[in-house]
This record gives sequence, C-alpha cells and structure tokens, in this order.
Amino acid sequence: MWMWVTAAAFLAGLAIRSRYERSIFVSDVYELGSKKLKKDRTFVFLSDLHDNQFGQNQRWLLAAIEKAEPDGILIGGDMMVVKKRADVQAALFFVKQLARRYPVYYGNGNHENRMDRRRDRYGDAYDRYVEELKEAGVRYLADESAELDQDIRISGLDLDKRHYGKFIPRKMEEKYILRRLGRASSERYQILLAHSPGFFRTYAAWGADLTLSGHYHGGTIRLPFLGGLMTPQFEFFRKCCGGLLKDGEKAMVVSRGLGTHSINLRLNNPSQLVILKLRAE
Repeated sequence: MWMWVTAAAFLAGLAIRSRYERSIFVSDVYELGSKKLKKDRTFVFLSDLHDNQFGQNQRWLLAAIEKAEPDGILIGGDMMVVKKRADVQAALFFVKQLARRYPVYYGNGNHENRMDRRRDRYGDAYDRYVEELKEAGVRYLADESAELDQDIRISGLDLDKRHYGKFIPRKMEEKYILRRLGRASSERYQILLAHSPGFFRTYAAWGADLTLSGHYHGGTIRLPFLGGLMTPQFEFFRKCCGGLLKDGEKAMVVSRGLGTHSINLRLNNPSQLVILKLRAE
C-alpha cells in the first residue's frame, strides 16, 4: 500500500515540476567570434514556442528580449502547433509585436512546413500566415536568404518530411541544401536557420558558419552526464539536443525551445531563450 502511495506522490511531484518548467524560461548567452564580422552584434534566437504563453501577451518574454538589446531576432520555426487544426493567431500576434521593435528573420519549422504541405487539410493557412508577417516587415526565409549589412548572410532552409522521420536518423547530402539555397556565402558570416539539428556536419560542409536549430526540445528530460533523453522523433540520447556544438570553425547552437506540444513534459529542462553575442575578431 505504502509503495503505491509513495509512487503516486513521486509521479505527482514530477508532474508539478514539469508544469513549472514549462511555465518559466531561462536566458542563456552564447558567444561566438569570426574574422568575417565587421562589428559586434547581439541576436535573440527563438524556436519551438508552440503557442506557449509567458505572461499576458508574452510580456515576460518580451521584457527579457528587450533586456538583451538585440540587433535583430532570428526565428527557427514551430511558433505554433499544427495538428488537427492550424491556429496561428497567437504566433502572428507575438511575431508582429517583435517586428514593430526589431528586424525579424523567420525560418520554417516542421509545423509551418506541415501547414504548407497539407493544404488538403489546412487550406491556405500557410500562405495567409506568411503574407501577414511579410506585411508586418518580417523577412520570411522559406528556402531564401537575406543579407544584413556587408558582413552577414542569413538563410532559412526548409526540410522535407523525411528529415523528421521517427526512430531512425535520416541522412542529408550537401546537394540537398545546394538545390534549395544555392552556395553558402564565403565572404559574409553565413547563418543558417535549419530546424532539425540532426544534420550539423552537412550544414557545416555546405558552409554555414553558424547553424541555429531547435526541434528536439532539449531532449524532453535531461539527465546528469547523459543530456537529453528523447527527441520528438523518438531518438534517444542524441548529443545535439541542446547547447553549443562545434566542428572546427563551424558552430551550431541548438535551442531547447520555449514550448511543447504532443509530449507536454519537461524535467531538468526549462524553456530557453537563446541570446547570441557575435564578436568581430
């Protein structure tokens, strides 16, 4: 009897802790330098919000972004949940608020891509979403690139459905990125918004100086010494679930995300706001 009571109390405690970690966020700073950069810059990177709310009208999140004093906002996708329906109003409201204050560069995640791919279910929801954001001044980078001043190029890569396959990691060849984006910039600091972090070596081989990803939600449950337990694709103990990874001079920052959806669980893994400090060397 006592064993069942203890187990129930333990599970209840985990549920309460998980709910708490989904309701707060931490701000983590990553510093990177490059000779390609002509001056220092600060960016905020947002990914996997999934309609999560931090205060009324996102006031806590906006306050943290304002405190960072960013030169621009980089969005890595999955700002909403697209499952049985595509309700994008909360995401639209938030991103439009950002666009009134900062330059915003937006790359797609698998939920935005799902809206676009499944028009039989969601109609023209994707087109209307993109159009409204563009009208608000957002640079929407669906397999497109944009230049920032004379030293930065930002590219947004759309990934096919097969790149989000369950259980077995899929491969990606460099020519896939070449077909969608052309060649990386060799003179400018090349930033790549690519939602899944599972293809870092391919991104680096293409020429991305800095890849920004999310999607793995930090591994859902983070364990000491082992890192993230499970990705949304049911892959276990992937090293790229969150944080900074390097391959020579190439780097990737993986956001643990700001929300959840189907697996509404976070343990030892609070939501994360990523602040990037790019230094001219």
